[in-house]
Amino acid sequence: MNALASAPSSAPGLTASTLPSRHSIGEDVYGALLSDLIALRIPPGERMSVDALARHFGVSQTPVRAALIRLEAEGLVAKKFNSGYSAAPMPSGAQFRDTYAMRRLIEPEAAALAAGRMTPAQKKDLARLCSDMEALTKGDTLANYGRFAQLDGQFHALIAAACGNAIIAETLERLYAHMHLFRLRHHTAVAEEAVKEHLLISRAIADGDAEHARSAMQAHIDASCQRMEPFFRVLA
Repeated sequence: MNALASAPSSAPGLTASTLPSRHSIGEDVYGALLSDLIALRIPPGERMSVDALARHFGVSQTPVRAALIRLEAEGLVAKKFNSGYSAAPMPSGAQFRDTYAMRRLIEPEAAALAAGRMTPAQKKDLARLCSDMEALTKGDTLANYGRFAQLDGQFHALIAAACGNAIIAETLERLYAHMHLFRLRHHTAVAEEAVKEHLLISRAIADGDAEHARSAMQAHIDASCQRMEPFFRVLA
């Protein structure tokens, strides 16, 4: 019997007594599950019982269901008719390679377009995301990995949304790229290196420098691929 189906007191992840209270309980449950999924403490394919999770966290089923629905929309959880929820399978090596190929085609152009279109408020939000991600690397990065992955996704989504091309934004959203990449390699260096690359992109966009924004995003995607390649190379 798996850990989440039976939800013993020693189950991995946050317990009810350690759930933080600075957000809504639904946000806390989501964050705890996100961290466990990305760190593979909940392995791909493992069943995620709503009832067992509710007992595990000491909450009602409502915030658990809300968290699972949100994670399903992000591609980290799968739901089958009459089977309930389970952790989504890990994408294959070919899917990771194809994802990077797609990102190389569209994200540098999105960054260049965003440099000429991003509003002052969006630039402020982009800088805040960079600051928040950098702050996470100063603490226990592994413990903050789920939150970092979430902010990383928001960083790239904001740039796509600001580029003025709805098809680009929708395409990137459907890739679920960032969450799955962080599942692939759970390591402090990934976050620290990404922060430096994000800052270069953010500064170029803030300066309205389209060519620099394009090249900085291209360099970031290439570097990310190089960091991850040894880990998705072995996937079927």
